[in-house]
Amino acid sequence: MLDSVRARFAATPPKLFHNPRAEISSGWPEDLESLLGREDCVAARLDVAAWPDYAPTPLKDLPGLAQAAGLASLSYKDEGGRFGLGSFKALGGPLAVRRLLARNPDAGNAAPRVTVACATDGNHGRAVAWAAQAFGCASAIYIHEGVSQGREDAIARYGARVVRVPGVYDDSLRRAQADSKENGWILVSDTAGDDFDQTQLDILQGYTTLADEALTQLGQAPTHIFVQGGVGGLAAAVCGHVWQVLGDERPHTSIVEPEKAACLYVSAVNGKPTLFPGDLETVMACLAAGEVNVPAWRILDRAADTFMTVPDEAAVAGMCLLAEGIDGDAPVVAGESGVAALAGLLAACADDSARTSLGLTDDSRVLVIGSEGATDPQLYQRIVGRSPDEVGGGS
Repeated sequence: MLDSVRARFAATPPKLFHNPRAEISSGWPEDLESLLGREDCVAARLDVAAWPDYAPTPLKDLPGLAQAAGLASLSYKDEGGRFGLGSFKALGGPLAVRRLLARNPDAGNAAPRVTVACATDGNHGRAVAWAAQAFGCASAIYIHEGVSQGREDAIARYGARVVRVPGVYDDSLRRAQADSKENGWILVSDTAGDDFDQTQLDILQGYTTLADEALTQLGQAPTHIFVQGGVGGLAAAVCGHVWQVLGDERPHTSIVEPEKAACLYVSAVNGKPTLFPGDLETVMACLAAGEVNVPAWRILDRAADTFMTVPDEAAVAGMCLLAEGIDGDAPVVAGESGVAALAGLLAACADDSARTSLGLTDDSRVLVIGSEGATDPQLYQRIVGRSPDEVGGGS
């Protein structure tokens, strides 16, 4: 059965860097509490769980694909249905908006006069716009020239002012920062430099909801976790929460990025936050960031075991494979960025060297984070050949 995975991913070998700074034999460090405090994370999860229509997203067992990849089990945490917004971002930005309105002395009953702003590749901006509409304030969402029209339309649907900026994600972020300062808006950024504030930490804490749900749904702890990179917020929340819960028995965690937008990978190699140069042009558009989230990096630098990159072709192969369903597995709708972690796993399983270095065997129990569904349905159909509705799978 492994031959079928090799055939799909033989031409897309991953690039690996095993983190020499990973603290593999210690409990959650007290000095990281200021970034991802355990009690703060519990409070965030209770807050999110009290929202209308909250429900844990499904953890999908894929035994057919597990057998094809030579693994004992493969569990896919499917974020495609999260609050109807299509991705895990619904856990971060909205929590930050709600909390900043609650603690901002200029907000209160004046919420309609408050404007929240952010830069986005698509999903974060959609979530912030949704939250602004739900909580009664205005929003200004900045996108770069590579964001698809479908994702822009999805943001505008929530009444946001959408501003398209020439360049890449980091250019749109700088414009959002400048305009927020000039206009007195509140920036709700899912990335941060050394001058990060409570809003960025609220977002990280909100993302731990996903990891907490997954560990509860699994029952038995996984031996490996694969999670996508981007600026690093989701990866840090997953790695941090798993470390908090499992201590030095936590599983081997791999962070997966597009090879054309791998700021976490180059930061890991250099041992410090490092800019990834270039146009960041990748089909995994929601992971196309050149600068790391600094608080997230401080966690990942000690919590992530392996950093890896994959080419776009691996993501496309992963999307199509999930849509087909393998050996009785139910089809799953996964977006280009949402499938990145699975693509990393399968590319590693198809490569003998990577498989061995990651310790992947027929006894491995793997948790994969599926961070988004088809957030751009037209692009999804062009890649997979069928619409999300035709594929089904509940995403």
